[in-house]
Amino acid sequence: MSYKLTSFGTFMSLNKDRGLPLWLHDIPGITFRTDNNQYKFHMQRFAAKIVNLMKSANLYASQGGPIILSQIENEYGNVEKAYHEQGTSYIRWAAQMAVGLNTGVPWVMCKQDDAPDPMINACNGMKCGTTFKGPNSPNKPSIWTENWTSFYQAFGEKPYLRSAEDIAYNVALFIAKKGSYVNYYMYHGGTNFDRTASAYIITAYYDEAPLDEYGLVRQPKWDHLKELHAAIKSCSDTLLNGTQSIITLGSQQQAYVFRRSSKECAAFLENSGGKESTVKFQNIPYVLPPRSISILPDCKKVTFNSGKVSTQNNARVRAMIPQLKFNTAERWKVYTEAIPNFDDTKLRANKLLDQISTVKDTSDYLWYTFRFNDKAPIVQSLLRVLSQGHVLHAFINGVLVGSGHGTLDSRSFVTECKVNLTNGMNVSLLSATVGMPASGAYLESKVAGLRSVKVQGRDFTNQAWGYQVGLQGEKLQIYTDIGSSKVQWGNFQSSVKPLTWYQTTFDAPAGKDPVVLNLGSMGKGLAWVNGQGIGRYWLSFHTENGDPSQTWYHIPRSLLKSTGNLLVLFEEETGNPLEITLDTVIYK
Repeated sequence: MSYKLTSFGTFMSLNKDRGLPLWLHDIPGITFRTDNNQYKFHMQRFAAKIVNLMKSANLYASQGGPIILSQIENEYGNVEKAYHEQGTSYIRWAAQMAVGLNTGVPWVMCKQDDAPDPMINACNGMKCGTTFKGPNSPNKPSIWTENWTSFYQAFGEKPYLRSAEDIAYNVALFIAKKGSYVNYYMYHGGTNFDRTASAYIITAYYDEAPLDEYGLVRQPKWDHLKELHAAIKSCSDTLLNGTQSIITLGSQQQAYVFRRSSKECAAFLENSGGKESTVKFQNIPYVLPPRSISILPDCKKVTFNSGKVSTQNNARVRAMIPQLKFNTAERWKVYTEAIPNFDDTKLRANKLLDQISTVKDTSDYLWYTFRFNDKAPIVQSLLRVLSQGHVLHAFINGVLVGSGHGTLDSRSFVTECKVNLTNGMNVSLLSATVGMPASGAYLESKVAGLRSVKVQGRDFTNQAWGYQVGLQGEKLQIYTDIGSSKVQWGNFQSSVKPLTWYQTTFDAPAGKDPVVLNLGSMGKGLAWVNGQGIGRYWLSFHTENGDPSQTWYHIPRSLLKSTGNLLVLFEEETGNPLEITLDTVIYK
């Protein structure tokens, strides 16, 4: 049987809307994740709903099911101090509330050193064998709820490459220090389809996991961890029932020994140093590679060493020849998104509105527009826009004059561009979010969009502004079969324009290999296949090496028909769709 830990937050970093539905934001007087009555009411209602669903399906171990642990809250210790005494009282309330749901299995709080009894305080991270202080009570087990096999990746960043050796070393060390449970996050990578990725996070998620984004085995992680697990399992009775002792073998070397009887013995020989070391254990020499652990299930023979990988590494490569090229103009139809003027808008305000509160996650996009009403023209002036996320495209009378964007670590940014303004001209500013904020305290107060607009020192922040939520193409759902007939598509032109929709059709590649879309020639935007969003793309935001953070975008075969699949792209910039290819993924 495969055993489960159910984690339902309510807060989950990097998840859709932080694991908190956006409508909570609109409840008067609410403050998330603190001793706030409005928030606690909805949190308890949600937790009870999930628990009752699990109970109705007999999924808890107390009912004979696979769920052996449940988790309430998530890494609250990272933000607890921001809420002062209300943070402490909230965590006590959350613990009491969870226990009162009577699941019949233990409850866990991760990264919560002060988790009140009977909550089990657990560790999250990559090195819990060294960073975890241990259970806060002698009657609690030592558990590791999230062993990060890689790390989430933001646009503009390179993937985090964590070696199989490092993962295995830290797992073995945690077990050697009486750890009783290790859960990998993630063991299987995935895809943030549609607009579900949080702020600045790429569409692929934990692609470096032992099973990659597409479910394919990534070596050597897969086999190396499989061998680690087999070695631990072979001495599990001794680990669970034996008595631990620690023997010093050198300045940076030690043995963790478990004895159940004179005949049952298991040992973990650790070398925490950066150089190879030969140690003597029970008068037998053992060679330990740098920063590694050898597992001896019988205290004699080494069956596994975390630093010795027996599996050959492999790298994902595209098929040598793309399955399909979209390289002719005849394949594509185009539709240009209309740029709204002030007169086109119905929503008005004499201030700059917060994008999150205004759009309510119905779109990535919010248009800010105003008309320049002044008989004295402003010539060769500097338009200066301060934005708090995440992307800005500035248009004067429908002409793009400049763009800018922030980063995961620096979300506020300034866009400056030279403009000529005369009486009656329209300034249209397209603000785009790249996911919702996903971490930190006081999430209900997070904002996005424009903060100030100035031209040659004149402040237009409190000007009469007109707003349009989303794109016309989104409202008409022109990325679907039905919606695409609601607009007049034109022929592809060699001179590409920003804010353009592209449409084509394709047949599914033969075979069962995962299917991906190579968007390396595009700029920034969204993609749909058969009406389903396959994620945000942002090829123009390069890493420090000058490469896109993600080039290939997963199209699950479950979305595909054998023929006539509809592909629609919304391109914010001026990418070239003629260089897009449809590929399949293999390991070789």
